[in-house]
Amino acid sequence: MSYQIPSSVPSLEELARRQQNVITASQLRARGVPSRVVSEHCRRGGPWQRLLPRVYLLQTGTPTPEQRMWAALLYAAQNGREAGSREGALITGAAALALYGFSAVPRLPAVTGVQVLVPRQRRLRDVGEVRIQRTARELVASEVHGLACAPVARAVADALREWLGDTANGDSVNGASANGDTENGAASDDDAELEPAAERALIGPRTLRSLLREAVAVAPGGHPACTTAELIAELREAKLLELPRIRAALDELLAAERESAIGGVIELAAAELLPAPLVGPELRMRGGTFVAVPDLYWPQAGVAVEVDSELRCVSEGEQAWMRSGQHRMEYLGVRVVYLTGGRLAAEPAAVAEELRQAFLAGGADVVELMLTEG
Repeated sequence: MSYQIPSSVPSLEELARRQQNVITASQLRARGVPSRVVSEHCRRGGPWQRLLPRVYLLQTGTPTPEQRMWAALLYAAQNGREAGSREGALITGAAALALYGFSAVPRLPAVTGVQVLVPRQRRLRDVGEVRIQRTARELVASEVHGLACAPVARAVADALREWLGDTANGDSVNGASANGDTENGAASDDDAELEPAAERALIGPRTLRSLLREAVAVAPGGHPACTTAELIAELREAKLLELPRIRAALDELLAAERESAIGGVIELAAAELLPAPLVGPELRMRGGTFVAVPDLYWPQAGVAVEVDSELRCVSEGEQAWMRSGQHRMEYLGVRVVYLTGGRLAAEPAAVAEELRQAFLAGGADVVELMLTEG
């Protein structure tokens, strides 16, 4: 969902409860509150206060972190020039991760900047702690404590891009250049490129690894916050995989996931009383021509197992290299079983039966291969 100013008109009291006492000028006007009354109430010593342009808090005192999030979201969701316009906005980056409850980022009270994702054509400036980021992609979000937030994978990528990008080139999150392109929306952070200098950003490798692990960790409900594939896609879209620090942390995450999944396959095979497979052997033809390096291989049956092969390599070149090896194995008669960690966890009995059947059937006319154990 993307945040929408409601089309129906609830009472001011109901709307205030829904939005934690944060209200826009257009919402007040729609409920018959004149501008002069708003101005009077926001004077020094008055019962209301102005948080952001055309966004008000209907109480005195310091706003709570959640009220600050509401203010940022409402500021970005409203048009500001056309009272009747209702356009979407999502909280993203570190603020969204804090709302999701990530332990690898500062807790919500410590979050000082709020990244808000808006459609690329929007005409908005950064103001106060609100940092506008534009995207040409459709806004799709999850509701967290009543607030519209970007999906976890997108929020992780945006948080990393802000932390690293600000150090890299000093630009704001909205990608504005020094000549003020922010106002016309010409710049988009989705199109921004991070420079190698971003490697000097003040984010430690331990925090980086923890953030990526937490993004794909299984929640109490039994589902990960995001899939590894979704995380990789967002990091690639943000051009973050070009940074050695990010790539190293991701490679470590993928290696740990694959090691766990491969270990699970070996346990299932042992439970089916199958011989222990070779782990990561290098297969070559008798003349020395390289064939492939499957995750597991039973030479006596001519059966190979590939686990999460699409996540094995991140770049297009690596994926092409991996697929060509799989095609060579199949061409040479090796029976290749493709498994995913998700299916292994969800359907262990079905995977075990598939392994048993593959071993019993074996490969077909397998060319004699030389083996070098990994």
